[in-house]
Amino acid sequence: MAMEQITEGVSSIALTDGDSSSVKKNNRIQVSNTKKPLFFYVNLAKRYMQQYNEVELSALGMAIATVVTIAEILKNNGFAAEKKITTSTVGIKDESRGRPVQKAKIEILLGKSEKFDELMAAAAAAAEQAAAAAAEQADAEATEEQES
Repeated sequence: MAMEQITEGVSSIALTDGDSSSVKKNNRIQVSNTKKPLFFYVNLAKRYMQQYNEVELSALGMAIATVVTIAEILKNNGFAAEKKITTSTVGIKDESRGRPVQKAKIEILLGKSEKFDELMAAAAAAAEQAAAAAAEQADAEATEEQES
């Protein structure tokens, strides 16, 4: 009986990131300006928009400029429309100093633009065409090598 109550209690727990914002979101990308290249995040955001129709880009401190750049690339290329921007400060414990430090935080919510699906289809067709051309070039080079 007690075990059932514990299981029930655990299954109803909602995980938060400390500031009472709801459950962990599947469509959130936490951007770092040191871990991955810029276009990794741009392409990941496109995939998230395909899957969830919107993506939330989130960053702290020095990575804020990177997140703004990603959002601008997506908007300027016609993939995304800006829905909401939230800024705040969060307290993070600094390991080297051992005391809490205030860091700036930004969250940018982007939704699919009206042209999103059309642009993604065109990009996929272009990639397919480029792959076919590369394969054709490789076949031509192999045939040329065999003839000489």
